[in-house]
Amino acid sequence: MIPDEGPFLWLATVMLSLMVGSFLNVVIVRLPRQVQWQWEKHKHGLPAPPGLAWPPSHCPACKHALSWRDNLPLISYLILRSHCRSCGVSISARYPLVELLTALLSLVVVIKMGYQWPTLAALALTWTLIALAFIDLEHFLLPDRLTLPLLAGGLLINTFGGFTDPLSATIGAVSGYGVLWAVYHGYRALTGREGFGYGDFKLLAALGAWLGWQMLPLVILLSAGTGAIIGVTLLVLRRHHRDQPLPFGPYLAGGGWLTLLWGAQWNDFYLQVSGL
Repeated sequence: MIPDEGPFLWLATVMLSLMVGSFLNVVIVRLPRQVQWQWEKHKHGLPAPPGLAWPPSHCPACKHALSWRDNLPLISYLILRSHCRSCGVSISARYPLVELLTALLSLVVVIKMGYQWPTLAALALTWTLIALAFIDLEHFLLPDRLTLPLLAGGLLINTFGGFTDPLSATIGAVSGYGVLWAVYHGYRALTGREGFGYGDFKLLAALGAWLGWQMLPLVILLSAGTGAIIGVTLLVLRRHHRDQPLPFGPYLAGGGWLTLLWGAQWNDFYLQVSGL
């Protein structure tokens, strides 16, 4: 019998999520290339890039196919001392970072939610948000191949009472898209510049579908607050130019994940403090 909580469940979560993190690295590298190819193949006749499942992982420098011993999450990176066994080129620290982050966030989800079916849905949401955050950080891109299934998944999960009721999920999806759409066009009308991308609209719509319209203000508050703090910090440290854009997807992903786990408690606390 599998215990509801305890070391067995936590260890299984870490082992599984490390493997998922390894796959997320493949998604982060290959999916943007596929999207770019879809945009440009008719203009340049470019050959199709690698798929997500095939060919197997290889060194981006020397193209040497990685054996199983060189593809173990975290362990191989440490054993190889962050260098390719074949050519010696340095391996990006993003690979172990994604694997470790996936394991840690997944463990938090399982500890917080316990042994129930919505936990599996919350893990799937967490993994997708990690992939979206890193893709947006590197490419300023939130692919429809991730955001639209995430939106549909939220509506489906809440059809069965996962995190909110179906009506709140539907209103959340429409409101999430509409809020950023309005902000985008208002900002462009006032400044002549674009503040968000359409991928941000779709990601907030997906979060609204998962969490319900009631949680959208908290998601936006956490996302905007975190983005402002990081943006000001980078300007003070002179690591970012004032006119240089920052991707908003990672902040939306972080705000949505925090709201998923603690949003209800934060809303209840706010209502108690405000006397509403």
